[in-house]
Amino acid sequence: MKHIAKQTIFWISILSGIGLLCIGLRFFLDPLGAETDFGINTLTHGDFSFQYIKGARDFFFGLIILILLWQKEWRTLGLVLLPGAIIPAADFCIVLSQPGYTTSHLYPHLTAVIICLACGAYYLTHFKKANP
Repeated sequence: MKHIAKQTIFWISILSGIGLLCIGLRFFLDPLGAETDFGINTLTHGDFSFQYIKGARDFFFGLIILILLWQKEWRTLGLVLLPGAIIPAADFCIVLSQPGYTTSHLYPHLTAVIICLACGAYYLTHFKKANP
C-alpha cells in the first residue's frame, strides 16, 4: 500500500507540473481564451500584462515542481507545495469574487489547493530530513 501511495503522489505531482507548464504557455499563446477558462474576463484593450504575469507564474511553478521531482528533492518539494497552495486558493477567491462566475470555474482551483496540500504533506511526512 505504501508503494502505491508513493507512486500515486509522484504521478499526480508530475502531471501537475506538466499541466502548469501547459497552462502557463497557453496564457502567452492564447491570453483571452486562457483567461476565460481561468474563470474571469477583463477588459484588456490589447494589453495582456495580467495574462502574461499569470502565464509566467504558472510556468515557473510547474518547472519548479518538475525540477524538484527530477532531483528527488522530496522534502523541498513538500516545502514548496504546502505554502504554494496559497496560489490556487487566491485564484479560487478571485474567481469567486467575479459577478456571474460559474461554479465549474472554481473546481480546478479547488482541486489544485487539495493537490498542493495533500502532496506537500505527503512529501514532508514520508521523507526524512537529510542529516548535515
